[in-house]
Amino acid sequence: MTYEVGDIVRLKKPHPCGSYEWEILRVGADFRLKCTGCGHQIMTPRKQVEKNTRGLRKKGQN
Repeated sequence: MTYEVGDIVRLKKPHPCGSYEWEILRVGADFRLKCTGCGHQIMTPRKQVEKNTRGLRKKGQN
């Protein structure tokens, strides 16, 4: 699966705000993700994102 900046990933567990979806802000060995619910940003290892991804919506899709 290829990840690009601007894509929306749906993760296995929800953020405490209740949102499952995160926007990708940075791609590399680590990902910077922004919660689509509350706007909180995190840095997380690529391996963890790949393991916990349950869906991927490409930039520009609804």
